[in-house]
Formats: sequence, C-alpha cells, structure tokens
Amino acid sequence: MTPPPPTTTRPDRNDPRSVPARRIEDYALIGDTQTAALVSTTGSIDWLCLPRFDSPACFAALLGTDDNGHWTLAPRAADARNSRHYRGDTLVLETEWSTSTGAVKVIDFMPPRDKAPDVVRIVRGLSGRVAMRSELRLRFDYGHVVPWVRRYDGQVVAVAGPDAVSLRSDVHQYGRDLATYADFEVSAGDGAWFVLTWHPSHEPAPPSTDAVGALDPTVTYWTEWIARGTDPDGFEHEVTRSLLTLKALTYSPTGGLVAAPTTSLPEALGGERNWDYRFCWLRDATMTLTALLRSGFTEEAQAWRDWLLRAIAGSPADVQIMYGVTGQRRLTEFEAGWLPGFGGSRPVRIGNAAAEQLQIDVFGEVMDVLALARETHIGPSDDAWAMQRGLMRHLSGLWHQPDEGIWEVRGGRQHFTHSKVMAWVAFDRAARAVERFGLSGPAKQWRATAEEIHRDVCEQAFDTDRGTFTQAYGSKALDASVLLIPQVGFLPPDDPRVVSTVETVQRELADGGFVHRYITDHTDDGLSGGEGAFLVCSFWLADSLALIGRVGEARALYDRLVALRNDVGLLAEEYDPVSGRMLGNFPQAFSHLGLVNTAGHLDSHESPLRRSAY
Repeated sequence: MTPPPPTTTRPDRNDPRSVPARRIEDYALIGDTQTAALVSTTGSIDWLCLPRFDSPACFAALLGTDDNGHWTLAPRAADARNSRHYRGDTLVLETEWSTSTGAVKVIDFMPPRDKAPDVVRIVRGLSGRVAMRSELRLRFDYGHVVPWVRRYDGQVVAVAGPDAVSLRSDVHQYGRDLATYADFEVSAGDGAWFVLTWHPSHEPAPPSTDAVGALDPTVTYWTEWIARGTDPDGFEHEVTRSLLTLKALTYSPTGGLVAAPTTSLPEALGGERNWDYRFCWLRDATMTLTALLRSGFTEEAQAWRDWLLRAIAGSPADVQIMYGVTGQRRLTEFEAGWLPGFGGSRPVRIGNAAAEQLQIDVFGEVMDVLALARETHIGPSDDAWAMQRGLMRHLSGLWHQPDEGIWEVRGGRQHFTHSKVMAWVAFDRAARAVERFGLSGPAKQWRATAEEIHRDVCEQAFDTDRGTFTQAYGSKALDASVLLIPQVGFLPPDDPRVVSTVETVQRELADGGFVHRYITDHTDDGLSGGEGAFLVCSFWLADSLALIGRVGEARALYDRLVALRNDVGLLAEEYDPVSGRMLGNFPQAFSHLGLVNTAGHLDSHESPLRRSAY
C-alpha cells in the first residue's frame, strides 16, 4: 500500500529557471514535540518556526521564494539524485544522494529538547567523493527580516529583534549575498555536521549540542515512545507512522495538539482558501482521545484532556473553538502581504479569526471527550464535572441559535445540522453522566432537551425527496459531516435514513471515492473558488460504510486513502483527484487521526471503546 520512495534529481537552486514548482507532498517532517520543520526532496528546510509551532518562521520559502528563508544541504552536482526514508519508527530523516562521483547520506533530526531547540544535519560519505554545499538563508518574522550576522566564539550568530540563531559546524563557513555557505567534500567513511540553535537574543547562547552524540538518543526517544503502544508490533505501518506524526504535532509542555505545523498551504492552488492551522481545535478532542486510547497512549490522552480543561476554564460564554498551544485565546488574524504564497496562493494568513466564531458543535465535542475520559482509563475529574454543568447551563440558552458550523464558514450563520446533532450529543452525555455514574445534575431536564433536539433535527434537516440529511435546516446542500450521525449515536447504523444518507454522500460528494466536505457552488461560505476532497471526510465515509455492513467497500476505500500518503507516510488536509496532488496544510492531524481510527474500526469491526463523536 505504500508507494516506493521517489528518486529526486536536485535542481541548481542558483538557476531559478530550473527550480520546479514546490509540491506539498515533496516534504518530510522533523520535530521535537514543540515545533517542527519541513524538509524538501531537494534537501532544503523551507519551513521552520522557532521556538514553538506558532512562533514566527525563520525559514518561509515554503510560502514564497528562497529569499524568504531556507537551509539547503545537498550535493553540488546537477546530476545528484536521491531517495529518502525515516530511520525505523522514528522522526529521524535519512536522505541518500548519489552522483557520478559517489554517494552520501544526509541525516536530519531535531533532538528532544532540553532548553533550546536544535536542528541537526549530519553528512556521511557512503562511496567515492562528493562535493557538498550548505546554503543557510535566515529570514526572521516569516521571511520578512534580514538578521545581523556575525562570527562569535567559533559559530555564526544571526540576530534580529527577539530572535537569535547560531550555526555551528565542523566545516568552514563563509558569508555572501546575505546568506551563509559551506563548500566541502565528503569521501567514503568521512562526515560533517551542522547544528542550528535558537535562543532569545537577550540571553547568552545555550550550551552546545553534540550533533553526532544526539543522534542515538533521538532514535531511542522515538522507538521507546512507539513501543509504549498497546500492540506496537501489531500496528500496520501506516498506523505507526500516523501515530508518530501525531506525537510530533503535540506541544509536549502542555499536551495540546496542533492541527498542522503550517499556515496558508492552499486548499486550491492560486486560491484564497489559505488558513493558519498552528493551533489546537476543540473539535479534534474526541477523535484524538479515541485514537490515543485505542493505541494505548494513556499518558498523552490524559495530557490532552488536561489541556482541554485548562483551555476552556472560565465563563462558559467565553469558550472558543480553538486556542493556542498553551491555551492562549487571542489568535488575531492578519495577512503577510510580503509573501507571495505557495504556488501564488494569496493571501498568506497569520492567526485565525475563526477563533471568534460561534460553533455550537464544540460543546458536544467537549462533553463527549470528557465522557469518554470518564468511561476509560483516564478516569473522572471532579473539576471537569463542575465545568461541564456550567457549559450545559450556557448551551441550554444557545442551541436554538444559528452558527458558523464545523467548517467555519464566513458567509453567514445557519442552523447547521451537524451543530444541532452535536448539541444533542452534549445533552445526551450530560444526562448519561448522571444516570450511569450518579453525578449531580438535572438529568431529566437534559434528557428532555436531547429528545427535543432529536425531533427538531429529524423534522427539519432530513430531505425526504432525496432521502438524506442535509447541511442545514431548509437547505438542499449536502455536507459530509452528516456521516457522523450514526458514529455519535444519534441514530443507529441500520436506520434507513442513515443508510440512505451514506449512499447519497457517496453518490453526490465523492469524486473518485474521495469525499468533498460540501459543494462550494451550493454553499455560501464567503469565499471564492473550489477546493480539494477532504481526507478526513473520506475516512468518515469508510467508517460509515463499515457501520452499515459494507465492510469490503470500506476496506477498499481505506486502502486507496492510505495509498495517497507521500513517500515518508504523510498526508495533507485535502487531495485533488484531478491533478493527483495534495492540498491544504501539512501534515494534517485530522487526516492522520482519521487513518488511525478507521484502521481500528476495520480491524475490530466494532471499536472496543464506547463509540463517541468521530
């Protein structure tokens, strides 16, 4: 199911005519569970935010040109070709280059962080003799600021405002054209190393990291982590890689999971559907907890639950749909006009104004994830229940209202079906907590409200002519989120309305089997242009097909989705079946969560966990 690793010819980056258009699937991920870098098939790190996922990027060529910051380490020969892979079950990337004069291996990784973040690049000669070049072009503040660069204490130090980055190496480095270069040769058995380290500019540089000495501990960190899973030897390769990716997208100091480490990778090339995903969505909560618990990562699941409780603490009226990695609320959105965007896709957005939207479904997600935690290995939380009761009081006066919905539309509020279904989930889980666990609360009132919402949805959101639940009350538009109706327990899978809805989504929203979240021509989302098929929606369809008894179709769709992964096992948010290219931010947690959970559903046919949202 995994495609063979591609062989890549490195272009001459000094000749702009020979540099191919960047493709999202050309990138691999390295990270230290506090931030992450994207490494291209050309040997260039084109995206890196320091010191955190949501910090300004110091390499932003991903969203612009090389002049917006990158770090290339590759053979100088124009005929150089490569293949790459992760070392075992780790996030240590190995790229093997071959030229007419010899072969080398470049090892890229970020060691588990002590205090300062490091990027380590090691070159090892495999055969013959290969001329190499390192080109470091630092540009702080998302490719906007050229730093002051000087030599100090045997290293190159770049400073601008609050940021300082040092580069140490065992090969000679020189400056030219506002960049730092190193030209050297490597023979079989020889090697070279580079360490890039960030620190606040007002503080002294941290102790030096031993580049070669950091490799084995980094390998051990990742292999020991994945070995803690319930059955690591039984995980399919794609599940293992997805779990490692999800761990890499976790901000370890707080337990928050970012949706992606990137911003503004387009949902349509050249379009305006470009968003900052370097934040933590409450909507991901239950899906994340289910994947972690199913895979045996209880510690990470509890950390995520605890992050959630801290983030939403306070007045229920102030609950947001997303937060920063530490739980910060202000995610002010602005446009980085100096960046031309990936493939010319503008605007490039920093921050996310959707944090201020009303999305009623998040109350259901919060109640569901805390119910799942209560009923599994994590256990109950007295503080959580007091907070939940406050949320339910607020939701009682809110669920009747229209909102912006799961897809965060900017074309006006509607009575979205998924939002109402998740409001039902909230009241159902609240009543269940009293009925099953003896917690205090007005269970009869909550159960009555759940029944009222249930009747409301069945009467106003079901199109009897087409036999399907629709996107919103009174709408003819279809929406992939209705696939979640049986998964959250709103209706049983064998209900004729569920079966018909699944078949309608498969018929009207799928393109080559890959599911669009909705048809942009049918939904006023406040934006122009189209978008690709949403991979998580496609995984939802596979789940739904399995639930209604069409397990063979579900497995076939799952296999097709797994085959979309790039050469190192990563998925973006979307896929364009026409061009055969990935779209959207990358790698996307939602897509990898969908993969892990669908694999679990198919393997067991029925999850050993109580079925919850997603």
